Amino acid sequence: MTDSEGLYLLHISLHGLVRGHDLELGRDADTGGQILYVLELTRALAARKDVARVDLLTRRIHDQRLALDYAQPEELLTEDGKARIVRIPFGPRRYLLKERLWPYLDSFIDNALRHIRAVGRVPDVIHAHYADAGWAGARLAALLGVPFIFTGHSLGREKRRRLIESGQDPARVDARYCLPERIEAEEYALDMASLVIASTRQEVEQQYAQYANSDSARIRVIPPGVDLGRFKPPGRLRMHGFYRQQIERFLRHPRRPWILALARPDERKNLAALVHAYGERPALRERANLVLVAGSRERIATLDAGSRHVWRELLELIDDYDLYGQAAYPKKHTAADVPELYRLAAASRGVFVNPALTEPFGLTLLEAAASGLPVVATDDGGPQEILRHCRNGVLIDPLDVEGLGGALESALSDPARWRRWAQNGLRGVRRHYSWSGHAEHYMRALKRLVAHRRRLVRSPRKSRLPTVDRLLISDIDNTLLGDREALESLLKVLEKIHDRIAFGIATGRCIDSAVKVLRKWGAPIPDVLITAVGSEIHYGPDVREDADWRRLLDFRWEPEAVRAALSGVPGLRLQPASEQRRHKISYFADPDKMPPVEEIRRALREKGLHVNVIFSHDAYLDILPIRASKGLAVRFVAARWGMEMDHVLVAGDSGNDDEMLSGNSLGVVVGNYSHELEYLRGRRGVYFASAPYAGGILEGMAHYHFLDTIRQPKYE
Repeated sequence: MTDSEGLYLLHISLHGLVRGHDLELGRDADTGGQILYVLELTRALAARKDVARVDLLTRRIHDQRLALDYAQPEELLTEDGKARIVRIPFGPRRYLLKERLWPYLDSFIDNALRHIRAVGRVPDVIHAHYADAGWAGARLAALLGVPFIFTGHSLGREKRRRLIESGQDPARVDARYCLPERIEAEEYALDMASLVIASTRQEVEQQYAQYANSDSARIRVIPPGVDLGRFKPPGRLRMHGFYRQQIERFLRHPRRPWILALARPDERKNLAALVHAYGERPALRERANLVLVAGSRERIATLDAGSRHVWRELLELIDDYDLYGQAAYPKKHTAADVPELYRLAAASRGVFVNPALTEPFGLTLLEAAASGLPVVATDDGGPQEILRHCRNGVLIDPLDVEGLGGALESALSDPARWRRWAQNGLRGVRRHYSWSGHAEHYMRALKRLVAHRRRLVRSPRKSRLPTVDRLLISDIDNTLLGDREALESLLKVLEKIHDRIAFGIATGRCIDSAVKVLRKWGAPIPDVLITAVGSEIHYGPDVREDADWRRLLDFRWEPEAVRAALSGVPGLRLQPASEQRRHKISYFADPDKMPPVEEIRRALREKGLHVNVIFSHDAYLDILPIRASKGLAVRFVAARWGMEMDHVLVAGDSGNDDEMLSGNSLGVVVGNYSHELEYLRGRRGVYFASAPYAGGILEGMAHYHFLDTIRQPKYE
């Protein structure tokens, strides 16, 4: 595949269950509209002549509770093979909810790099969907030197605000949904993004605007589409299918109009408020049936905690209001059943209702409109713009239960208005929401990015050390150095097998200081020198700088503005000029006087500064370009020299080493480590040595059998 054949696009959507057929939408909170959106976008882009290949990267899952489809490494999405799902293994083999994926995202990056090397071409752009993929995709794009696009789909700050408004405890909300991690990942993705694609203007003005680095000039509103081949009005078709029987067996008067809700069982979908609104209005109960299609379930007890809570609340409300014979709540449905559901509701002269607390877009509203089904929807985000274009229903306050009930009753009370809404919806969705139109607008924005980019990292080039198949990277102070006897033992081991193992250092010191202290301790100049907290890379023994890494770090780096922003901040004092580098600004930091690191990071973001803030040893604060860190530098070196990360052993002792200790690398924390690394204890691929300094490195090498056949760590 060559550049002349068209663009190579890489999409990333990590959580949930992703396959190209029989989508299990609604199975849990992670398998919803985002997955359908990404699949349809992938297919729409692959249909274009100016696109050579589209890969959708997601997680490979081996779980006996799930179909074998999710364990397949690849799945073609188009007959010509231009679009495919590529499943990348990372973390435990079993299925995990998105809140439990955070510790394993570095492994995704390492394995995604392996896939790109196998393809033989660096993608022209990386587009990540949701916070988890946003964090990982931003780092992957930084390593490859390609433009990064981010779509949040559902943003953490807005979700937190809405859940707290509904009366939930803030601490419980943060813990349950891992919102601090999610919000920080969103901030980082926005820091790195060259383009943000949103679905609505409201999303830009009210949701992205809550973030420190939400530059509206980088945000494009491109509404998604709907598959008009699948979703269409009932016409004169006789609606006596299998799924109709599954619904009508619940109902005493099955011919009454349907109030249809189709959503996964998630508290944010606010389905309990819908049952309250229906149950409180006897006239509405006499006029229409309530049809709740909320995911698929075998037994409620086997659902995840969130879905289990929602279903138990719904069933209690149905019992409290005695809605038997008036409400249907089938246990299962497939993606193939969804178009029929909308047509059945439209044929009954019913309405579709979306009472979600927050709705970034709402693909179900487009599907309903394309099926000739009027809507009652939350006055938030996507529904506002969809109804402005389609004029096929009404908006409601999702927290106003009485108002929701009144809107439903009114929507069903005027047959002439119902027909007008149905026709308006059909016209509006065809005019404003086609996938081909979405792909056209998308490619216009993308090509402007690609036209200006320089590909800084290509396929791995030959090294001057072609015989090595593994790499040892160590921090200097308090890791490599500190015990002369242990250092001599380590150097003797490396000397014996120098033809197989490359040796490198990764340090906060600048290059001159690093070379000086190594010579003082009698250590040779390493093959790789990652210095200045990952902001510089040199190769020994001639200490030649990697110019590509230097140019890559120029991305959005404004050192003078950073110094001005931190001038006068209590507890911070600039280190000597010898410690300041082109891509590193270093301070002495007094933790008792300085603001919290998160507060410093946010203040810089709010000034439009895209930086990486690293606090270590409770004494030093380093400000780097957003693309710079020890962890990214190690991965850059491994990719450049064609090494797999599971053949890279890294050793460290402090907080500025944590990134390089994560992922597929073989991590060693020496015995004299700083408390900042304690949170890594028990993590796969991080070994806590008993011996300090270089003795701990030797102990870690023995633990992983690093000199022989490497013993790869496994998940428990």
